[in-house]
Amino acid sequence: MFYSSSLRALRFWPLLVVVALAVALFWLKPARELSAALVVATYLGGCLLVWQRQRRPSGALDADGQLLVAYASQGDQARQYAERSVDQLQQAGLPAQLCALSELTPSALAEMPRVLFVVSTYGEGEAPDNGAHFARQLQTTEIRLDHLEYAVLALGDRRYRHFCGFGNRLDARLRALHATPLFDRVDVDRGEAGALRHWQQHLALLTGHQPFSDWLEPSYQSWTLLERRCLNPGSAGRPIFHLSLAPPDTAVNWQAGDIAEIGPRQPRERIEALLDSLGLDGDSITEDGTVLRDALAQRQLPDQLHEVQKLTAQALLDSLPALAHRAYSIASLPAQGRLELLVRQMYQPDGSPGVGSYWLCREAPMAGEIDLRIRANPGFHGPAAQAPMILIGSGTGLAGLLAHLRERERTPGTRNWLLFGERNAACDALFADELRRWDETGHLTRLDLVFSRDQQEKRYVQHLLRDAADELRAWVEDGAAIYLCGSLDGMGREVHSMLLGLLGEQTLDALGQQGRYRRDLY
Repeated sequence: MFYSSSLRALRFWPLLVVVALAVALFWLKPARELSAALVVATYLGGCLLVWQRQRRPSGALDADGQLLVAYASQGDQARQYAERSVDQLQQAGLPAQLCALSELTPSALAEMPRVLFVVSTYGEGEAPDNGAHFARQLQTTEIRLDHLEYAVLALGDRRYRHFCGFGNRLDARLRALHATPLFDRVDVDRGEAGALRHWQQHLALLTGHQPFSDWLEPSYQSWTLLERRCLNPGSAGRPIFHLSLAPPDTAVNWQAGDIAEIGPRQPRERIEALLDSLGLDGDSITEDGTVLRDALAQRQLPDQLHEVQKLTAQALLDSLPALAHRAYSIASLPAQGRLELLVRQMYQPDGSPGVGSYWLCREAPMAGEIDLRIRANPGFHGPAAQAPMILIGSGTGLAGLLAHLRERERTPGTRNWLLFGERNAACDALFADELRRWDETGHLTRLDLVFSRDQQEKRYVQHLLRDAADELRAWVEDGAAIYLCGSLDGMGREVHSMLLGLLGEQTLDALGQQGRYRRDLY
């Protein structure tokens, strides 16, 4: 198989280089000492590179490495979404390769670092024709896939009894063979736009939040920004803002775990700098009747001016892709009459502010309109009221956990345990009054807070779990569901590793299959 063979060949490239160098030395005949030095240096350099790649931590992408996107489609939909996935990854600078699932074998998977599966379900939960042979091989193989990281986009139709049946079985079998999911499976009901945007958001995480355009035309509603305040002035970390928005006149509903998708705007100074550099009038009107500077604010701006130097205003606008949405966990409930967000102001590696967070935290005018749509996120909806709930998070991840606690507060007698971490208690004790009240009234059966910089040895939420290992196991045995919300890198991975160590891989996998281990990581 082409991909497997390539990977095998790469293992021996240092030796191949030495052989090639030896042939060259034979013909060129330099001094003996120089020949020996060149051979040794080349081989040692090659070995060093291989060693560096092998020791790269999980989650760090090799910029020169390939990521495979494999599809199984009875019609053409899965292939189309797989192609779009490859395009988004490649446009962000991440090498990605497309192949049909029929071109893969389980033994080839064992040699791959990362594979994204985009698969349809056919008939009564069956694999499509071009995935059936692979599915049978995978079901009978005993090959361990310890080094494989993967994700599954499952396409289906909820009207059928085995909704996304093949994607579900593929995900379960890969876990059983010890492959590691990059993120939870994304199920798509008849091409539902919100689920596809969720998948795109995960792809953006893999590429370091590189900009992308929504596959489907965005459809926002106009919400009104009512309140914006910094929750952690003086913090050693980046500012966190609490935002409240009023819904449009039409009835809007959501539940704990759902996501707000915001249509951001570019900073004003970037727009004006671009207009000045190109000699364009920002007040001119575009073909659709929009003021040019307002239209540009909703576009991805060019990195290199020479690429657009001679374009007319309309040609410039047509050449720039639309800004993609930014996704945020909702902290409030519809009964509160407003939608609340926790947004940390972010910065790019070059020091420039993040587009979405800067717009919301600094530039969006008070009482002004915010483009917003709500995406249902059933993968993070809460358990039944009678099930105990363990909520784990840090930073702005508290938003999604607050919504669940507020929702469960409406049903007396629920058992809830919150473990939350930030930097310093003096500045970063987010929603301290509400948490204290819940702790005093018993709505929180247990509250564990940790502030990493408040002692000489840094402590995080995973350390809270470790110290409460026996109680964690007791809650799980009593039917508790574990919900994890916050940053994927750092907190998300560390907590997942700690849970694996405390509960065991088999137990944690079973909790995932039962819907009792859910993550909303970003």
